[in-house]
Amino acid sequence: MEVRGLGQLLAALAAAFFVRAIAGPGPALLPPAEDTETDEADAEAGEGGGGGVPPVTIRWARITCALKNKRGEVARFLLSNVSGEAKPGRLLALMGPSGSGKTTLLNVLAGQLAASSSLHLSGFLYINGRPISKGGYKIAFVRQEDLFFSQLTVRETLSLAAELQLPDLWAPERKESYVNDLLLRMGLVNCADSIVGDAKVRGISGGEKKRLSLACELIASPSVIFADEPTTGLDAFQAEKVMETLRQLAQDGHTVICSIHQPRGSVYGKFDDIVLLSDGETVYMGPAKEEPLTYFSSLGYQCPDHMNPAEFLADLISIDYGSTESVQSSQKRIENLIEAFSNKSVVTEGNNLIAIPEDPELSAKLVRKTTVKKRHGWWRQFRLLFKRAWMQAFRDGPTNKVRSRMSVASAVIFGSVFWRMGKSQTSIQDRMGLLQVAAINTAMAALTKTVGVFPKERSIVDRERAKGSYALGPYLSSKLLAEIPIGAAFPLIFGSILYPMAKLHPTFSRFAKFCGIVTVESFAASAMGLTVGAMAPTTEAAMALGPSLMTVFIVFGGYYVNPDNTPVIFRWIPRISLIRWAFQGLCINEFKGLQFEQQHSYDIQTGEQALERFSLGGIRIADTLVAQGRILMFWYWSTYLLLKKNRPKYQQLLPPLEQDKNKPQVE
Repeated sequence: MEVRGLGQLLAALAAAFFVRAIAGPGPALLPPAEDTETDEADAEAGEGGGGGVPPVTIRWARITCALKNKRGEVARFLLSNVSGEAKPGRLLALMGPSGSGKTTLLNVLAGQLAASSSLHLSGFLYINGRPISKGGYKIAFVRQEDLFFSQLTVRETLSLAAELQLPDLWAPERKESYVNDLLLRMGLVNCADSIVGDAKVRGISGGEKKRLSLACELIASPSVIFADEPTTGLDAFQAEKVMETLRQLAQDGHTVICSIHQPRGSVYGKFDDIVLLSDGETVYMGPAKEEPLTYFSSLGYQCPDHMNPAEFLADLISIDYGSTESVQSSQKRIENLIEAFSNKSVVTEGNNLIAIPEDPELSAKLVRKTTVKKRHGWWRQFRLLFKRAWMQAFRDGPTNKVRSRMSVASAVIFGSVFWRMGKSQTSIQDRMGLLQVAAINTAMAALTKTVGVFPKERSIVDRERAKGSYALGPYLSSKLLAEIPIGAAFPLIFGSILYPMAKLHPTFSRFAKFCGIVTVESFAASAMGLTVGAMAPTTEAAMALGPSLMTVFIVFGGYYVNPDNTPVIFRWIPRISLIRWAFQGLCINEFKGLQFEQQHSYDIQTGEQALERFSLGGIRIADTLVAQGRILMFWYWSTYLLLKKNRPKYQQLLPPLEQDKNKPQVE
């Protein structure tokens, strides 16, 4: 009794801390800088269709990214002394073969390079001539993989993003007008009311998803737009439409930087500037179109007539692995091109790399604007996220149909195997076997569904939280509450079919308790799936880890190993096994009050005797539900802590080492 009382006290404390964490206010905002009201007014004027965006010129110098081995020695350079510039109103393309460093450079400029102890990143980054190490201006980062909530329409996806990011002072009509304007600019009007879709449900096309990604990023009126290989996986027509959208955004005053592998000729013609990279070093940086062809022609490399300039440039800076001689000759050619551009850069740039800011007040305002950004209130975030989670859960027809069919099929199979059990001595084993498989089936169904979906959803949430759209508490709370009705439906379907088929204890109160126990167990298994999904890096890893962990709980679930015979070092496992508590609760609900046929004096006569023989008695059904509630709160709390701890971390850009400061700009 003392142990049980201590456990309940600890559970109450854990629940109190959990509720406080998810319901409490977010982290304190930084103190507003001077002229905050003016800045917010300027920001509000700039957002929306009417005003432009603050022009931002990005210059980077001596960017070096080295990959170190376990001994701390440099194994290879991903980037080596790369310098360049991106201007507002111009579309800059980072081109190069696979492994050239274009995606690494794009991530460095966007501040999105994943942190790693094996990386060393150094160099300088200037925003409008001012050195800056941490943000200070609004950016949009469009990744290769387009991730959305599949059951929402294009308009709903964009409207929700607008509600979370636009100021509270905006009237609903103004927000709706802003969303409609974005749909028109991105060419999404015709598919505005179509669901986004995924691999299970057909939705919008790949090009439309890419433009929707751009639209979601444009809500905050970013000055700089980064796009990581935006044409990957698209056909020629869709690729050209996406690049035309980026070019139009550049003409609207944005600074647009994209990485691209080998574009077709019409796409290459949309670039204003290009950076050619090979093996992490700069081969060319400057205007696009005819200028690079003229430059390489002066070095003796003439582009053939009627050849795509992008293909010519890609072939020129790529290594030909056809033979040993071709590898050596292409490596020598690339080394000469790098050296030639290095000499050209040193002569033309000189000491002009670090420029004086053209508008220091604008740069200071850009930095201050991100400092004073505020989130919406907790309840507003909760309401919007609850609406999204509700629509996603109830519209997911394919998943819900599969789960419904599996619940019906499992109940029919188990009911057929354990059809109309009587009161003989052998029925005791049958009843316990049925209750055990019922507990296992309910838990595994809820677990596999959650671990199969949540890792992908976590990626979306990480991106949205990184933009400051909402806090973790409202998201997790809204998700849990929105999924309660749909999560409870499947255990109820399972129990409603199985219970009469197996002829379990024939009273309505016992049936209601049966359904309640398996429903709570389903929620606990889903909470465990959330923790596994928050812990595992990929969906595949989560699918491997979740069932493995559940297998341990099944072994110590009270049926295969008697709790009294469990080794001392493992006796803590049954206490945290949701299978054990669900099985014990189902057994108490079923066996209490039953009378069995007795043929011998040593036969079990009552259900209470059966519970005692299997070490399942001594507690009430309410105690098993409380234990499952403690387990449920433990997994929810673990999910919250893991999501908070595993927030994406990015590599910091450090100044170059002192001994490197006298080296040439490009080595």
